[in-house]
Amino acid sequence: MTVDPERSQAADPARLDVVVRGVVQGVGYRYFAWREAMDLDLLGWVSNEMDGSVRCVAEGPRARLEAFVARLEAGPPAALVERVDTRWMPAVGGLGPFAVRSGAHRGD
Repeated sequence: MTVDPERSQAADPARLDVVVRGVVQGVGYRYFAWREAMDLDLLGWVSNEMDGSVRCVAEGPRARLEAFVARLEAGPPAALVERVDTRWMPAVGGLGPFAVRSGAHRGD
């Protein structure tokens, strides 16, 4: 019996909380993250934080979230990503279609 990796990943969704540090504000990073998340069919949001970082909370299949992290590490051309801190959790739901939020948010 063969197992479809995409189907097994969908059965085990995860939540990812990411903080991206470096030159990531004022360079189109949030919209870059939004486009990448939409391409990967993830739920969640991205916002600028008061300390100059960008934060993303996303849910979806683990493999897609890992691909998202790789794309966030690369960033858009104008960004200078110095560090990407990730925190993995079980999916809890409650996130809508991926959205760009303005300003700092206290999370979900």
